Amino acid sequence: MPVNTNKIATLVRELLIELGEDPEREGLIKTPHRVAAALEFLTSGARTDPVTVINDAIFTQETNSMVIVKNIEVYSLCEHHMLPFFGRCHIGYIPSGKVFGLSKLARLVDLYARRLQIQERLTEQISQVVMDSIGAQGVGVMIEAKHLCMMMRGVEKQNSEMITSSVVGSFRNSAATREEFLALIGNRGT
Repeated sequence: MPVNTNKIATLVRELLIELGEDPEREGLIKTPHRVAAALEFLTSGARTDPVTVINDAIFTQETNSMVIVKNIEVYSLCEHHMLPFFGRCHIGYIPSGKVFGLSKLARLVDLYARRLQIQERLTEQISQVVMDSIGAQGVGVMIEAKHLCMMMRGVEKQNSEMITSSVVGSFRNSAATREEFLALIGNRGT
């Protein structure tokens, strides 16, 4: 369903008034439309099909060696306060005859991050789409992120960081596989 950015801009203008701001002052005149466009972009993953993101960039490759892409930047909006959280995502998988085109893993991270989200669900969604898309033997996903809803308000803990992981298939069933993944992404013992 397309986003009605004009309606969102009207609502943002009303919000500015409720916050005691003057939406006609120079710095705020275009703010409602900027916010509407930003929210459309930042939630675009909810309106995007993973199949279109993958776009047939799955290739036959007979290997059962672990593939890892680490330090993929993550930017998302927490669904509880609509404030950003941001960090890094690390993905590892063991193929079963199929591998992803390299950029597709980063694009899948963006797809699921660009929606109102919680980090725990985001981590699970990424591991599941990787597992399901190529029939991998196993997948491991770890996200390390800072949440502005915890840093700017509430408990105001600026150095806090949340770490989530999702391990499926051989990453769940084999401690050695899990340890190899953690060692290769530089998080052994964490």
